[in-house]
Amino acid sequence: QVQLVESGGGLVQAGGSLRLSCAVSGLRFSMYAMGMFRQAPGNEREFVAAIRWSGDSTYYANSVKGRFTISRDNAKNTVYLQMNSLEPEDTAVYYCAAALRSSSWYTNLRESYGYVYWGQGTQVTVSS
Repeated sequence: QVQLVESGGGLVQAGGSLRLSCAVSGLRFSMYAMGMFRQAPGNEREFVAAIRWSGDSTYYANSVKGRFTISRDNAKNTVYLQMNSLEPEDTAVYYCAAALRSSSWYTNLRESYGYVYWGQGTQVTVSS
């Protein structure tokens, strides 16, 4: 059974930092690219960041570039999202997702449909 479990969300003031973790089990983690998405109330789910299965390539939405960093530890089956300089606009439920290693992932890495497995989400609230 595949499980993706996010943690690390919470309430933080604008300008603060949070580190999200996503622990993965039930699949061969090193064979999967990982993505982070978020969804604010009334909005569609949007791409935040992604990292290749080997960890040597990362991708970011323009809105978070320079503030967020995605990383992974394949020995711990965990992906991390370090979020700095948080803004109220970053308030959302954050989800991690997994996509099987393939050449097509590069085309779809910013799309929800490019990922097969999803976590349950963790709430991030940034107060002004």
